[in-house]
Amino acid sequence: VQLQASGGGLVQPGGSLRLSCTVSGNMASLKYMSWYHQAPGKQRDLVASITAGGRTDYPNSVKGRFTISRDKDAKSVYLQIDSLALEDTGVYYCHAEEWFTQTTYWGQGTQVTVSS
Repeated sequence: VQLQASGGGLVQPGGSLRLSCTVSGNMASLKYMSWYHQAPGKQRDLVASITAGGRTDYPNSVKGRFTISRDKDAKSVYLQIDSLALEDTGVYYCHAEEWFTQTTYWGQGTQVTVSS
């Protein structure tokens, strides 16, 4: 399995962005997929996850602004970010874990810069 993240860019505060993570390989083998955010000089933090069954979960810090979704036909997971704020700046990574082997995968990250 390989993960390819895309969709980052430069956005003004208050704007929106949709990030994409495309799976190369068997998406059905994945127990869940997640998005992580790493701000400059900070640790990588979980911001959204979706299980194979479609259940989503978010930390309180992003609830209402971040939405994770999935298109099985496109073998992709998306992260919609609304009302972007300066602190949303950073690299967003796609992550996944397999059902049986518990092997984890990371995408290469996509840069989001929020600036006026």
